[in-house]
Amino acid sequence: MSESASKTGTGFDIRPADWCGFEAVMGEKGGCGGCWCMLWRLPKKDMDAGMGDGNRLAMKSLFDSGHVPGLVAWHAGEAVGWIQVDERSAFPRLDSSRVLKPLDDQPVWSVSCFLVDKRFRKKRLSVKLLEAACRLARDRGATILEGYPVDSPKKSYPAVYAWTGFIGAFRDAGFEEVARRSETRPIMRKRLNEIDE
Repeated sequence: MSESASKTGTGFDIRPADWCGFEAVMGEKGGCGGCWCMLWRLPKKDMDAGMGDGNRLAMKSLFDSGHVPGLVAWHAGEAVGWIQVDERSAFPRLDSSRVLKPLDDQPVWSVSCFLVDKRFRKKRLSVKLLEAACRLARDRGATILEGYPVDSPKKSYPAVYAWTGFIGAFRDAGFEEVARRSETRPIMRKRLNEIDE
């Protein structure tokens, strides 16, 4: 994606995140109850202790360092969606998960979190964010992108609890299931040399 904006043809403009756009998507509550998308980046003890301002400051310091940890989707000048994408090593808490621990020693990148404004859900924005994340990761040297969506048998699963995304969006973006250690949590991968410009 060459670190520039990606026009999706659906009224969304997806760009490398800046703090302003990220903070707008997170809202006053900081995403899911004050996580500020630090869940996979911090040990549980630190994450819980930092709920709210602590996690906000931790993520802001990441942005202030010049690191761009994801993408923001804009619509009519308003930030309406976020996807976090980074090297898997940036998310050490994945390694301690029984379900999401590494499959192998390949140098994968990970999509760890989504947040989409409720007004823009069910408009395929998650798919567009995933497609843009593939391009961003590839442009930064990644060869495999991995995700950990929810695959629930429930017809109505609250989107706010599916911060890792839904399996349908990953399938629509060309990801394939490569493992499943839990009935509802597949591990999906996409090889980035197969994506279009």
